[in-house]
Order: sequence, then C-alpha cells, then structure tokens
Amino acid sequence: MHASYLGILFTVFCYNSCSCFNSFVLRNLDSSLLVFFPCVTGGCGACVVLLSKYDPVLDQVEDSTVSSCLTLLCSLNGCSITTAEGVGNSKDGFHPIQERFVGFHASQCGFCTPGMCVSLYSALVNANKTNRPKPSPGFSKLTVTEAEKAIAGNLCRCTGYRPIADACKSFSSDVDMEDLGYNSFWKKGESDEVKISRLPAYNHNHASSKFPEFLKKEIKAGANLGSKLYHWYSPTSIEQLQSLLQKNEAEDGTSMKIVVGNTGTGYYKEQEHYDKYIDLKHIPELSIIVQDQTGIEIGAAVTISKAIEALKQNKMGDFPLDSKTVFKKISDHMEKIASGFVRNSGSVGGNLMMAQRKQFPSDIATILLPVEAIVNIMIGQKLEKLTLEEFLGRPPLDSKAILLSIKIPSWESTKDISSETDTKLLFETYRAAPRPLGNALPYLNAAFLAEVSFSRNSTGATLNNCRLAFGAYAAKHPIRARTVEKFLIGKVLSVSVLYEAIKLLATTIIPEDGICSPAYKSSLAVGFLYEFLSPLVRTPDEIPGDQFNGYNSALLHVDYNNELKENCDELNGTKISTLLSSSKQIIQSSKEYHPVGQPVTKAGAAIQASGEAVFVDDIPAPSNCLYGAFIYSTEPLARVKSVSFKSGSPPVGVTAVISAKDIPGKNLGCISVFGDEPLYADELVQCAGDRIALVVADTQRHADLAANLAVIDYDKENLNPPILSVEEAVKRGSFLEIPPFLDPEQVGDFSKGMAEADHQILSAEVTSRVCYYLLLLF
Repeated sequence: MHASYLGILFTVFCYNSCSCFNSFVLRNLDSSLLVFFPCVTGGCGACVVLLSKYDPVLDQVEDSTVSSCLTLLCSLNGCSITTAEGVGNSKDGFHPIQERFVGFHASQCGFCTPGMCVSLYSALVNANKTNRPKPSPGFSKLTVTEAEKAIAGNLCRCTGYRPIADACKSFSSDVDMEDLGYNSFWKKGESDEVKISRLPAYNHNHASSKFPEFLKKEIKAGANLGSKLYHWYSPTSIEQLQSLLQKNEAEDGTSMKIVVGNTGTGYYKEQEHYDKYIDLKHIPELSIIVQDQTGIEIGAAVTISKAIEALKQNKMGDFPLDSKTVFKKISDHMEKIASGFVRNSGSVGGNLMMAQRKQFPSDIATILLPVEAIVNIMIGQKLEKLTLEEFLGRPPLDSKAILLSIKIPSWESTKDISSETDTKLLFETYRAAPRPLGNALPYLNAAFLAEVSFSRNSTGATLNNCRLAFGAYAAKHPIRARTVEKFLIGKVLSVSVLYEAIKLLATTIIPEDGICSPAYKSSLAVGFLYEFLSPLVRTPDEIPGDQFNGYNSALLHVDYNNELKENCDELNGTKISTLLSSSKQIIQSSKEYHPVGQPVTKAGAAIQASGEAVFVDDIPAPSNCLYGAFIYSTEPLARVKSVSFKSGSPPVGVTAVISAKDIPGKNLGCISVFGDEPLYADELVQCAGDRIALVVADTQRHADLAANLAVIDYDKENLNPPILSVEEAVKRGSFLEIPPFLDPEQVGDFSKGMAEADHQILSAEVTSRVCYYLLLLF
C-alpha cells in the first residue's frame, strides 16, 4: 500500500501531526506485523516515516526515519510517528517542503514523493538540534551535502534527481542559488534576494517534531505493553531473556523470533508465522556503547546509525591517532550500508548474526575482521568471548545463542625511539556496488590493515604486518587472505613484490561455483590490493618514465622516504565523497507558443507530496475479498505431474488452488496476432516462470506464503531437447509465421538487381541474436 496508508490507519492520532502508538492503540490493532507497504524490503523509501522516541531520563526526543514496511507494530509502543500528512496536508496547510517540491517540479508519478518529503523533514529536524549559527531567513541549518544525503536512500524511477535535489538544497544555508534549476518561483535574471523572497517561507525554529505531552507522562509513569495478550516480550535484563528462551524451548511447537529492528526481513523473506516475538532493545547490556583505552565496545542491539555516531564523535581524546583513523574509516564505510532509514532500525548485532547464520554478505563483518574485533556471545547460561573470525567460522548458531556485544580494539603502530625506522599504521576499506551510497549489496567488499616502516638508511617501505580481509564471495563468510599476508610480511615493497602478491591473491581468493560474474569479482579483489599497496611501492629504479600509479614526478624526489610517508598520510586521510556535480541549468524559452514552455506547476503535485493522493493500492478491497498468488514453474520444458504443498495439506487461509483443469471451456490467457497464449500451463510448461496454478487465500500474505510452499513434480522423459539456437530452429523447421500486415511490401526485383551488379557477393554469413522470423522454443 502507499505510504499514506499509515496516516489513514491512525487518522485520529496523526492527521495533524503524529500518531501515537501506546497501549490503547495496540489493543485495537493486530500486534504481529506492521505491513503498510507490500514490498517489505526497505529498499525504496516510499513508506518512510519519522519515528520519535522520548527519553525520560534526559528529557529529550530522538527523531529518526524508519521504513514502515519493515517495522513491527509492537516495537513502536510509546513512540510517536509522523507521516507525510503529519508534515503537511490540504486541510491544515502544506509544509514548505511540499510546496517547494511542487514548485521545483520534483513530483511526477508521486509514488515516492511522500517518503522524500519525510526524509528531508527528518534532516531539517535533526539539523536544527545542532549548535550551528542561526541561518538566514528562509533557510535551515542544513548543509547542501546533508540535503543531498537526506534523500540518498529514496528511489525515484521517473522524475530524475535534479529537481528533487534542487528542492532539498533550497533549504540549505550554503546553497548557491545559481545551482538551483528551472522552477516556477522566479524568472530568469532575478537577483538572489528576489529569488529567496519568492520561495515558500520557511522558519527553522518550526523544524521540530511534535511529541505528544500526554505520551511523555505515560512513559514517565512506566506504561508498558501487556505481553500476555500479544506474545510480545520486551525483557529488561539478560536474566529475563534467558528465562524466556528456556520457557520457549520447553514449549514444543512454539515459533519464536528475536528482533531488534526486523530489517533482516528485507533480505530474507518471512516464510513462516511466529507465535512469539522477543524484543532486545530494552536490555541495557545489549544497548551499551563503552569507550576506554582498550577500544570501543558496542552492544549488539545498538543500531548501525548509533554505532556510526559513536565511532565518529570527538570524545576519543584518550585514543591514539591510529585508533581514531581506524574508527573513522569504519564509520565512513558503515555509512554506505543500506539506507539511512534502514540503518536507523537495523542493529550491528543483527547484521553479524545474519552473516554467521545465513552467510549474509555483510560489510560490517568484512571491515571488522582485519582489526581483530572481539564478540561476546551467550549460549544458554554460558558466556563466550571469541574473535570475529572464530565467530564467523563456527557452524550456524541456533536461536538460543545471543550476541551480546562487539569490541573494536584500539590500535597504535609500534614505535622504537632508538631505532632509525619510522612506522605507520594504514587501514582502508573498499566496496564496489551498483550504487555507491548504499541501498545495494556490494559485488565485493574488502578491508586491509598494515603496519609499514621506513628505514632512514634505505629507500622503500617494509610491511611489518598486514591483515587482508575479503568479503563473502569466495567462502561462506569473510575470510583473511593469509597466504598473501605471509608472503608480504617482512618484505620491502617493490613492483616485483606487488606483482607476485597479486598473482598469489588470484590463486588464493577463488569465487565459489555458481557465483555471478566471478572474473569481475576476482579482478576487483586484485584491484583493491593494488590500490592499497601501490602508493608504497618503490619505483624509481624499476619503472622508466615519470609517472606511476597516478603519482607524478614527485615520487622521484631525492627524499623518497618522506614521499612514501606522505603517501601513507594520504591513504589514511579522509576521502571526500561527492554526490551531485554543481551545474547551471539554462533553458531558452520563447513566447511564440505561449504558455507552452512556461514553468507551470503540476496539478495534484501537492497532495502527492503530502501522501493524500489515492493510488490503486490505497483503495480498500471489497469485504470478503479473496487474494491470489501464482505458482510458477521452476523448470523449462517439462511435464507437470502434480502440485502439492510441503506440509501435505493446504497452508492456513488457502481456499482453493486453480489450474488449467479447473477452467471451463478454453484455457486462454490472451489472444494476439502471433497466436493464443494459455492462462495456465496445461501438462507441459514451456519455460521457467510459466504459470502453473493460482493459490486463492483469505489474505495476500497467506496466498504468497502458500505459493512459496508449493512442491511441483516434473517429468522430462521422452521430450525433444529445447531449441537453443537459430541453426537448430531452421534444422527442425520451427518457424514463426509473420502476419500479412507486418510483412513488408517488396519494392523492385532483388534477385535481378544482385545478378546485374558490377560486384558480386560470392558467399556471406550473417549471425544475429535477434531473429524476427524464427520462434525459439524453450
């Protein structure tokens, strides 16, 4: 359903500002799962809402965006939710965010627009909490970079990000007005002062969430959700958690799920119904962030966003510079994981547990592996302390095992004052993915830690120690390239050494069978190692010319070691990640066809931005409506002998299973000039994905679950092999007759023309992947 559905469901609480999920609300709603958007992946941001939590101890409200399609309803007890309608609406007035989205033409189909507006609203609210200088009238404390990042996880498939980014950046105090594109607010040539005055008025003092006062009183009074009615448990100690786990183990047949943010369902789809939920967020031991001279310990229930904040904050005066660099690089990489609204819910511990149990391609597991992170786990009554490598290498832990915390140790390079050697600690992480700012799993990730020394008596850098970790594509979990590490340790880096290390890496990190694009991922591994080590390679005597690895003739400086040390500093420096390029948009308009070409705002854009626009899935289904899900073939060119379910009987909620034999008359799906297409495969499926049957159930969820539980029995005996080439189609006479109206009219005599030509073609062969006259049957 559309993002506005959350607001519609709780109209009495959220129409003006927010919806309050207290015990009263939960007594009137299904407490099992909050499903407001059918994708349940957290991948697009269309259903983003603002989640506000009140801390009675600090008397502060914490605001963050979350994806409502992944959020469990009972986890919101005592929280306030602001939807797009809560930001602004047609009844109480639209927010300047929504008005500027309209004026900058930033809404086309409008499906993603409410989530965009809420994401920007959250950024404005949190920017206003900072101690930055008071902005000029009409602007906020938000910077241009923060404005762009605010909507980095919200996907738009039709408008394009230029007008959306312009609408967001128009609130930034450091925006260049010339950088904002075509809009309906100002005319060409007007001054910046006039342009600012024409923007919908915005007062940064109003950028604050409205947490209900009555809910603060309930929280201070200790109001809690009754667990007996809903089987939702929120233990407040490790002892309570152990008691719940023991009790569940004693109750045979009870399905239990341990949750923090529930974001794992975005990747691993739920195939079963749970009778119990245990929420770990209220256990203090799992929510700690402890800093001391030995490192930083992060509780397993700490969200990824809070972990990033802890690693970045400036309260690390006791840490050496090397440790600060390591923590900063880890936090920078973690900002590329998923989207901001997923990081606000997903926990560090949950991410690592998915990597341990389900071989999830975790970035966090990879980047913590070379820094020798320590994990504390509880199995039953037993507490264990393991290295992350030992933790990942164990057999998958069962549901009784709980990850308590992760310790990232402090690092400092070894220094010997009496020695004539300078030592540097280098740490770098790498990630190659379809989208650089998260929201997409990586093709490959890696992290390298190395201690490098520079002798005053000889040129070149020596690797005293190194740890090379590569993500889960060559094994079930991230691994260390120990063979390469052993080869490099103690060697002075040179071109020949780097070349041998790369060759050894190519034979060490081998992708598993069946992995997609193995050659590309192997090349990424080699490229990452080369990028890490090449600035340290000794080059003057080995490579002719004045350029190498992107560095110019400065590498040939007499004081070569100083240059190498500077390269080390550059490696450990901060890489500035830019989002959008600055540009001016100049559009020549003409009054010849006035008003064509004028910046007229789109009708209905405002209600799209507020979430009030009604889409098909917003229309309530009729009462007693049934829902369907197709059962698709998983095999090409096979006979279907039978269709059954894994449980033997139809799953809960299933009303019927309809196939070709249940259709009265002709099994017809569509009619076209190329022939009739059956609705369901009748005995023989033609391709993988061919429709076999339709499951009909009382809810869409039950129908989808039943379709996934279908077991199809195939028979491939005595079937002709599939036609996989044009040549085979010609040989077997498999042709597609072209309808007469598509057959082009012949002009002239082609054969006569070729025979009378001055130059003759004696032989020729043309091969095409697309053949319009042959039908390839699979």
